[in-house]
Amino acid sequence: MRFRVDPWSVEYGASVESDLTPTEVEVNPDVEVPGKEWTEIHIQAGAREPAAVLFVDGVRRVDARVWIESPDGDAQPGICASFGAGVARCGPGLPAEVMHPSVGRGVFSASSHAVEIVTAHGSYAAHVATGPNPEALWLALQERMARREVEAAEAARRECPDPDDALVVVDGPLTGRQHVAGAVGVIKTHGVAYLPPELHRLVAGLSSGARTPLFTIGGRWSRHSWYLRLPGGADAPWAGVVRVECSSDVPVARASALADTVGATLARYASEPYKDPRAPQNLYPIGGLERELRRRLGDPRLLFRALRVAAAAPAG
Repeated sequence: MRFRVDPWSVEYGASVESDLTPTEVEVNPDVEVPGKEWTEIHIQAGAREPAAVLFVDGVRRVDARVWIESPDGDAQPGICASFGAGVARCGPGLPAEVMHPSVGRGVFSASSHAVEIVTAHGSYAAHVATGPNPEALWLALQERMARREVEAAEAARRECPDPDDALVVVDGPLTGRQHVAGAVGVIKTHGVAYLPPELHRLVAGLSSGARTPLFTIGGRWSRHSWYLRLPGGADAPWAGVVRVECSSDVPVARASALADTVGATLARYASEPYKDPRAPQNLYPIGGLERELRRRLGDPRLLFRALRVAAAAPAG
């Protein structure tokens, strides 16, 4: 019996779902190369790396689940959460550094009676969610974190010696951040089938460092996308494969050159299994930034106790 092992540690799940859900949005695979002529594309020799690479990421954590009571005694669920965002700047000749890290705390609920919660170890600003279900609460938290990411990315880009020669790498989909100049989204896990089966087979067979041709995804906002296999990810069919996306406002020729730049750049920062359980997709700067941001979130046990003490205090 022949088998392969997904290189990711089991605690993080698999990098690709066993059954990819077919996308419901329109996809055009004929953007760079006609779909029937697809073959892997190798990064052009001498592809130029940008002067600065800004890796953008955020972290979030639910500190406590709460119930927000109204004057008539009804209660709606909510979450008290901490979130943070920042940028890890790298580049040829540049010292790696974390820029513009910030942490926020909030109570997220659909209740109109939610107000700021003040504790001995931090205050939780009130944010209204679209509904009381867990998905709506999580989305409200995600949106707040994404705003911090955009602020950090734009500030870090302005501080680059040459902002026009900076590549902004967002960990995850580019949704809500597509307006950031020079930005691409890098998606590590795959749950949706954007391509027909015959083209997905090409993805599974990509060589190390090679990419697919561009394809354009429709939906709420359209974007160019491509799959790229990072070095060190050949143990399983989709091991080491990331999906990269940029705004469809980028002309195709420029997006093709950008794909080469991204491929050459990310290869430098791909992680290795003995250092990261999500290697090689969890890029070294992203992993370091996540650790720093989580440290800044504070001790979850201390914050949980502080919330319980605040909840037990007489209403003022």
